[in-house]
Order: sequence, then structure tokens, then C-alpha cells
Amino acid sequence: MIRSLRLLALGAGLTAATAGAAFAQGAAGGAASANDYPTDVRADYVFGCMAVNGETRDALSRCSCSVDVVASILPYEKYERAQTILMMRQGVGQTANTFRSTPMFDDMVADLRRAQAEAEMRCFP
Repeated sequence: MIRSLRLLALGAGLTAATAGAAFAQGAAGGAASANDYPTDVRADYVFGCMAVNGETRDALSRCSCSVDVVASILPYEKYERAQTILMMRQGVGQTANTFRSTPMFDDMVADLRRAQAEAEMRCFP
């Protein structure tokens, strides 16, 4: 469970530049399947996961497995929305409070957390 929370916290740390690059890559690359995450987003996820779980070959395999499981459960569009919400919640002020207090946003983040929990069960037994 702690590892899930760490993954979630790391995932929340994605920058707007990464999200923008992913959007640009998706727009330039044409149509992709609903669960096809951009390579740079997958790499960010794996790098963050490895930072938490050790920078070993085993961690690389498990973290790669984890992002694959998340991608198989949650379409990229929903993943991107949840990551944006988590990033916005880290701020201060009225905007951050809006992202913290809106039930619809809670549901989007909960979908990501469930996908990450499933990934942990499958990849980090």
C-alpha cells in the first residue's frame, strides 16, 4: 500500500511540460489506440517508479510491468486528467482548493489509484 502511495505521489509530480510534450507527440503521431500512452509518459512513470523502488534491473522490470498494467486499465486520456488533477492539488489558493473539493475530480483520481493498486498486485507481489 505504501508503494502505491509513493507511485501516486511520483505520478503527481509530472510537469506540465511533459503533458504538453505528450499532447504534441499524440497530435503529430496520428490516431492511436485508446490505451496507448506516449513513450515519454511511460518513461516518466518508469523513472519515477524506479526512484522509489530502487534503480535495479528487477525494479526496471517491475516498473515497466506496472505502467503496462495501468495503461491496460485506464485509457491515456483519463490517466492524463487524473495526473493533472493531482498536480493541481499540490498548489495553494482557490484553484488548488477547487481541485481538492470537487467530487468529480475525486472520482477521476480514484480510478487512477485503483489502476495503480492493480498494477502493484500484479507486478510487485
